[in-house]
Amino acid sequence: MSVALITGSSGLIGSESVKFFHDKGFDVVGIDNNMREYFFGRQGSTEWNTRLLKEKYPRFSANDIDIRNQEAVFRLFKRYGKEISLVIHTAAQPSHDWAAREPFTDFSVNATGTLVLLEATRQFAPDAVFIFTSTNKVYGDRPNTLPLIENETRWEVDPSHPCARHGIDESMSLDQSKHSIFGVSKAAADIMAQEYGRYFGLKTGIFRGGCLTGPAHSSVELHGFLAYVVFCALTGKPYTIFGYKGKQVRDNIHSRDLVSAFWHFFQKPRCGEVYNMGGSRHSNCSVLEAIALTEQLSGKKLKFTISDTSRSGDHIWYISDVRKFQSHYPGWRYEYDMPRITREIVEAATERASQK
Repeated sequence: MSVALITGSSGLIGSESVKFFHDKGFDVVGIDNNMREYFFGRQGSTEWNTRLLKEKYPRFSANDIDIRNQEAVFRLFKRYGKEISLVIHTAAQPSHDWAAREPFTDFSVNATGTLVLLEATRQFAPDAVFIFTSTNKVYGDRPNTLPLIENETRWEVDPSHPCARHGIDESMSLDQSKHSIFGVSKAAADIMAQEYGRYFGLKTGIFRGGCLTGPAHSSVELHGFLAYVVFCALTGKPYTIFGYKGKQVRDNIHSRDLVSAFWHFFQKPRCGEVYNMGGSRHSNCSVLEAIALTEQLSGKKLKFTISDTSRSGDHIWYISDVRKFQSHYPGWRYEYDMPRITREIVEAATERASQK
């Protein structure tokens, strides 16, 4: 028996990982205590996804455990021991704004929780591959120092700059920039995951995600940008764009494409390796462009306003340079682009709304 242990198993990336690795023949052990509902209220709850996973995937087991609870986490790891061949750590407090409300909670979940899982892996499943979903927010607002040009619907990097063609690579500094409290807690976890690879020899892969998206997102205003745009368009809820004239650029990667990258890493792992991972130049948009695409695909008009106030530490332009991962794993390919991603989110959100 080969076990994949997945934290945040009812969230966007966690649930996609459950489906993917279950289909690959793994027994899947999930950890999820629906803390997303505590962060974001009832709309952010992932209970619906837990029920769905239990119904559809017979070799999936759900465990209501807080990743900060060292005793409970260690007990679970000890139960399966060396049968665990893969750990995918997706559980997190994911919001800039929420982190500032409760810095201790944010740091304990993102940083301390990651340390608990790394140490549990080292003690009970040292041969397992450990995949950590980090974030581009570890770079703080450093990307905002790039030379930017304002176009009609988006900001772009000056074509003469090295980042313009492919995006931002892993050489960008994490130091001396404004991160947000969330960015700092994730940076601490990111570096610790690297260190467990470099110092202890654990097979850790750190994936610094852009905008991770897909139809399983329990989107809210504070997290899940593209899915929340779709939600507002379909429900008539007003949407607020925070700063930068709505021209801020995000690359969007479908959860399936990201988990496919995990699969490639699992088959040929490295120790303490870091990858920028997002939609790259293949799949990106500004907020205004996302709204236009959503309106086109849904047939609904979105009511939105643009606030002059931007979110603290937010990026004006971020596109991931994924060439490092592609050079290490040339068999990996994108399956989704912006229109396909958005269409799938619209269809899934429409279906869920009809079932209520």
